[in-house]
Amino acid sequence: MGRAWTDHSGEAYAELIWLGALGGADAFDTHLAASILALALREALHEDTPLCELTGLDDAETEALAAICFPGARLPLSGTPARTQEEQALRDILWMNSAAASVLEILLSRMVARRCQRPNHLWQDLGLGGRTELSMLMQRHFPRLAARNGADMKWKKFFYRMMCSSEGFRLCSAPVCTECDDFDACFGAEDGESLLARMANGRPAPMQPEARA
Repeated sequence: MGRAWTDHSGEAYAELIWLGALGGADAFDTHLAASILALALREALHEDTPLCELTGLDDAETEALAAICFPGARLPLSGTPARTQEEQALRDILWMNSAAASVLEILLSRMVARRCQRPNHLWQDLGLGGRTELSMLMQRHFPRLAARNGADMKWKKFFYRMMCSSEGFRLCSAPVCTECDDFDACFGAEDGESLLARMANGRPAPMQPEARA
């Protein structure tokens, strides 16, 4: 993709989808990757932040994603992202529970782990249209995690609960979720507007107190 990336996330998404279709890439996987990248590209411009810090991918991984989902795309390369021990732990949980241990799934593990650091609902911070699409992502690429989250806990809460459990810590004070005072915070509705659509219409992304607390 020879042109410079602009401040129009909707245009970036549409062009990536077009390249994916032209190259015969899987439609849903192309949608997932294009959603994350289009939102991250917009954030990179507005926040003056290297793209790698928003996707969690280094240059080689960015090129690998393009080759799989958008053949012919030349995405911005911005180096190697820093990562915390917590993010590495989440990467490992996702990767160890991937469906096929494919290259795409290791890239998705990195992107999902990085986007979990953002402040909104995870489906929003992935640029998706709703929680249903996030559920489809998990069922397709991380089915064991999808099965373990049968109670439909919010995904950021679920991931960090797993991380605490793996380290031998107990995240919750109540013995079962139904007895917990924070039940609604973990299992409540994840309503909201698609950040990709909102930003494509020229409106700033809202900041929600979703995340991990």
